[in-house]
Amino acid sequence: MDGPVRVAAPGPKGVGASGVAGDAVCNTEHHGGDDQAVYAFAREDLDAWERELGRTLPNGAFGENLTTEGLDISGALVGERWRIGPELVLEVTCGRVPCLNFQRHLGERGWVKRFTRQGAPGAYLRVIEPGEIRAGDPVEIVHRPSHDVTVNLAFRATMGEHDLLPRLLVAGEALHPELLERARKHTARQE
Repeated sequence: MDGPVRVAAPGPKGVGASGVAGDAVCNTEHHGGDDQAVYAFAREDLDAWERELGRTLPNGAFGENLTTEGLDISGALVGERWRIGPELVLEVTCGRVPCLNFQRHLGERGWVKRFTRQGAPGAYLRVIEPGEIRAGDPVEIVHRPSHDVTVNLAFRATMGEHDLLPRLLVAGEALHPELLERARKHTARQE
């Protein structure tokens, strides 16, 4: 995370190719862009972190601009599509890779390792069909690919279990382009 905690905005917010209207990304070299237009994190995972850290974590505490309830984000498939509201369609691309800015923001020693060990990174999504989003809008899964590449699997492959990288290739172009390229290079070296 490279910015402050996000708080719920009143009224509808437009969501386009580069993200939520009015939402700023400070470090565009490593964050944001069309393949990371929206960052979703499960309220249930925030609740688990509240218990572990012993403090309140409001929606947006991890920099997410979409906090969900009742949706297994770690188990979401790369390429899975979610409809939110009447128009907005998002597609899962990868999990969040924790960085030192995220650790500094939370003020938790060893945070990157703790967050990684938990294996519930939230998910980045690209915008397939722009639209508006409102607090309380339901999330409907409108497409699930036939492969088994979950956010958790892609996260584990990214964060050290490099032997998993070849398994990501079946997600194809739905996978975040940088991660897809990394998986291709790793696989080529293994052949």
